[in-house]
Amino acid sequence: MFVDCAVYDQGRRREGDFQLHDALKECQGNDSFAWIGLYEPTEDEFDSVRREFQLHELAVEDAIHAHQRPKLEVYGETLFLVLKTARYADSEEVVDFGEILVFLGGGFIITVRHGEATALHDVRESVEGNPELLQHGPGAVLHAIVDRVVDDYVPALEGLRVDIEEVENDVFSPERRSSAQRIYFLKREVLQFTRATAPLVDAVNRLAQGRYDHVHEKVHPYFRDVDDHLVRVHEQLEAFSDLLTSVLSANLTQVTVQQNEDVRKISAAVALIAVPTMIAGIYGMNFDHMPELGWQYGYPLVVGVMVTVCGALYGYFKRAGWL
Repeated sequence: MFVDCAVYDQGRRREGDFQLHDALKECQGNDSFAWIGLYEPTEDEFDSVRREFQLHELAVEDAIHAHQRPKLEVYGETLFLVLKTARYADSEEVVDFGEILVFLGGGFIITVRHGEATALHDVRESVEGNPELLQHGPGAVLHAIVDRVVDDYVPALEGLRVDIEEVENDVFSPERRSSAQRIYFLKREVLQFTRATAPLVDAVNRLAQGRYDHVHEKVHPYFRDVDDHLVRVHEQLEAFSDLLTSVLSANLTQVTVQQNEDVRKISAAVALIAVPTMIAGIYGMNFDHMPELGWQYGYPLVVGVMVTVCGALYGYFKRAGWL
């Protein structure tokens, strides 16, 4: 659906509502541009946008169906940028990912949001409150969007950090609760987060280097600042991945140690049971010539041997830490 269609002239939003065709006509001047916002548009809804702004069919297909990896591509005179957004859901303790796809051309910027993508209403208000920057064209809007997406990575990273600390405490707590499933889940989240940020590093770096005409040269330093923040986010994710690998290894080691302790205890118990079982088995055989059977002290002697041997084994296993 269409969220907004606005025209900006010399950094200020024009009054009134605009249709696509009117917006395109109004932004023909060098100091004017249109910003069209959509949320999960259908093919029919986006078809009018495609025709008015002559967008490439491959980029249009990506914008409609989403589920793209972050990338920056050029189709003729139009830039096409795919961003992955991240939001930490406290109630579920998971990171929700969304998608923003941006078309940037001469005199226009088109934003398409999917899923749990960051709402851009606050971004509009922010850039509209800074006409000095907004007068540099749609590239200034592109920077504001990318900057907001990267800034939103920080609270999502903080939520992940808390989850990782919790699972780390579980692994090394006296109860030693098994956390393998939770660790694998967190590793998968970190991997998905990394896939959302890693390709974006190169894309933002290219925007910061000023390779594209539609991004004003005075906006380039702002992209360099975003690039610096993004690199730090990516480094933090790599640290999370390494930490989770270490925690998983420690958890598996503890499980193995616990299993070995259980095996030792079982082995000790079997040894304690085996001695009286063996002796009882011998005297339970129906042989004719077993003189002890007729001896009046035979029974107490056998019981004494059982108790003595079992006591000696118990003491040995206790000192060895098997019991």
